[in-house]
Amino acid sequence: MSSLLLFLFLFLTPSSPLEFHYHNNREIQQYLVDINASNPDISHLYSIGPSVRGQDLWVLALGLSPHRHTVGIPEFKYVANMHGNEFLEKQPLTCLWIVFRFLAETQRTSIQLKVLGRVLLLQLIDDFVRGYRNNEDWSVKLLNSTRIHILPTMNPDGFDESDTDCLFSQGRANYNGVDLNRNFPDAFAGLRKQPQLEESRREAEVRAVIGWLRMESFVLSANLHGGALVASYPYDNSNGGSELVGGASVSPDDDVFNHLAKVYSHNHASMHHGGQCPGSGPFPEGVTNGYLWYSISGGMQDYNYVWAQCLEVTLEVSCCKFPPPNQLPALWTENRKSLLAFIMQIHLGVKGRVFDGSGVPVQNAVVEVKGRSNMCPFITDKHGEYYRLLLPGEYVFTVTYPGHKVLTETLNVPHGPDQYSAMKHDFMLRQIPATTVSPQANPTKANSTEANLTRSCNSTLKLDAGASRSSWTGLCVSLGLVVVLLSLVS
Repeated sequence: MSSLLLFLFLFLTPSSPLEFHYHNNREIQQYLVDINASNPDISHLYSIGPSVRGQDLWVLALGLSPHRHTVGIPEFKYVANMHGNEFLEKQPLTCLWIVFRFLAETQRTSIQLKVLGRVLLLQLIDDFVRGYRNNEDWSVKLLNSTRIHILPTMNPDGFDESDTDCLFSQGRANYNGVDLNRNFPDAFAGLRKQPQLEESRREAEVRAVIGWLRMESFVLSANLHGGALVASYPYDNSNGGSELVGGASVSPDDDVFNHLAKVYSHNHASMHHGGQCPGSGPFPEGVTNGYLWYSISGGMQDYNYVWAQCLEVTLEVSCCKFPPPNQLPALWTENRKSLLAFIMQIHLGVKGRVFDGSGVPVQNAVVEVKGRSNMCPFITDKHGEYYRLLLPGEYVFTVTYPGHKVLTETLNVPHGPDQYSAMKHDFMLRQIPATTVSPQANPTKANSTEANLTRSCNSTLKLDAGASRSSWTGLCVSLGLVVVLLSLVS
């Protein structure tokens, strides 16, 4: 019997490292199926939904309990292959750049799909599995303490249309020609009372990710792009009000975001030097606020942060969107340490549960940190859990829940990543006597998570929009029109 088990283990476990080349969608699916079949104890393969053309968006979850959430184990995700080359899309919005972009797009086809992220995430999966099977300390500790979800391709339809040009080619958008990183609900547009698309009218891939965020309580995330070498963080948009500081759109967790971005850049072989790609930057220490670089509306990282209380960073991992295959091993080596160090940051700050007066964990309790007025307050999930990524220091927490006294506690937060665990602290609420409050619905009943992620949230942001960027944009548009006319004449 033991010989049979040994044979099955050797047969099912891949015997050689994953090859470095650009795997097509069919090959990626088969690889994920094989990994899942040969490692059922630490992997779980599932689809978050179909693309426009019906291709499944496959996610591989890795961890000691890969099939379902475990209380106290935070949820992490990496997403790649969202769309095309960021080399044009994310450059500073100068008049000359707009002119260049117009000429490029009229002379060539749409921009290249960013595919290096697919390669990196497949290699990361392979690295994790091999490390765990070989009992390597880094892999065992990360998989023991974290549930890691990897989506190698969010835009498989776009990949099918792509070619191998470094800067320009087909494949940026999805099958419907829509940029997925402009199709998410936008918090700032909502504050300005701008009309928002109904969810049913958003792209299939976007709806799939929104549903994914409702299904899992993600704490930390990164999406891999390309065409530059920089780690970019929220906000990507602004109202030009109180959040706008020195040209950057600053979030309440700006210190944490800056730290997260620098963890990636400083563990990367060259990103931390900044300005490594022609025509991009400068990026001090290899990081940037998204809005400071280039503002967008409907971006995925802002949506993750505002509505899903998941801190997401955008990682631009290569100057060229489609590096030659012989460069892939070196690019993996340059990014491997960063990819692992970033995951470890999920253990920053504090985690725990909120219990009501009867000692039952409750959903939708508001857990706020003094000085961090989030657009949507951070709330406990269906397990009564909360996770707050915070740098080491002293913080004042306020917890509120219907029918219970407001609880305020001061916590001294240590550095958690080195221990593979954030500080654990549970909040125990005291119920207000029934004679002083109106009857409440069952406080332990889980409300709809969908309502949580689509709710309207109050904000202290000023809604007065700055005029300087609008005026500059108007001038650029005028020059762009001149270029259009000249091109038509020629």
